[in-house]
Amino acid sequence: MKSNPFKGVGTALVTPFTSGGSVDHDCMRALVERQIEGGVDMLIACGTTGEAVTLTSDEFEDVVATVVAAAGKRALVVAGVGSNATTKTIDAAKQAARAGVDGLLVVAPYYNKPTQEGLLQHYASLADAVSLPMIIYNVPGRTGVNITAETQLRIAAIESVVATKEASGNPGQIMQIIRDRPETFHVLSGDDNLTLPLIAAGADGVISTISNEVPKEFSAMVHAALDGRLGDARTIHYRLLELMEMNFIESNPIPVKSAMAMMGLLQEVYRLPMVPIDPGNKEKLRAVLQRLGLPHSAN
Repeated sequence: MKSNPFKGVGTALVTPFTSGGSVDHDCMRALVERQIEGGVDMLIACGTTGEAVTLTSDEFEDVVATVVAAAGKRALVVAGVGSNATTKTIDAAKQAARAGVDGLLVVAPYYNKPTQEGLLQHYASLADAVSLPMIIYNVPGRTGVNITAETQLRIAAIESVVATKEASGNPGQIMQIIRDRPETFHVLSGDDNLTLPLIAAGADGVISTISNEVPKEFSAMVHAALDGRLGDARTIHYRLLELMEMNFIESNPIPVKSAMAMMGLLQEVYRLPMVPIDPGNKEKLRAVLQRLGLPHSAN
């Protein structure tokens, strides 16, 4: 693979639901349009932020197809296809391919805690089954297993593996990957608040939560950093830092959906086991939106 477009800002899209609990496809299309107008480079459908594990197989394919159609080739579309079973991951990847995505985001198998060799074989098996570009997703806080730098570099040798979303929170591990990676393999921050320092260290972008709320401003920060305008990026980083951190005051995507509901972007509806944000935390979140000058309702 001579070039690698999987860089810049990728938004881990929320999945909006109607008051009755079904997927709100009209709202999803509007959110995609807002993201593209905000300058994001990639749209990630059905990841952690999208409550993908609560979607049925049919809903998954419908959400991915909705995002692909709404994007209209104006941004790359990546589908989150991870599972704790390799065969299920392959099936989801084939569904996503049918829907027309540009790439796959593949989280480490969760709960069953595979060995490093098992992780390598998981990604290799998926690469053998589906030809789409793949992004590793390392988030040990969710999965219970860390994909070490050494293992990620072994996985990166697979031709169709183009990037990693690194959410280990371990800068040393991430910098080891940046230092030793293949030339066309990209490293994407999986934590909004580490994006600027990691780009300064050589990373290529981010798959973001906060860009759901402020796509234009966060995209400006990331692209400034990638262009070497670190002073400009730093100004935006510190302006948004409080919101980056507030987005994880409770489990993602509870805070970001609460904020977006206050901003009038969607209905605040979750699927169990996710529940609405604690009232005290909601007031803290509302105060941050107010300080940033973002629209926010009183409800």
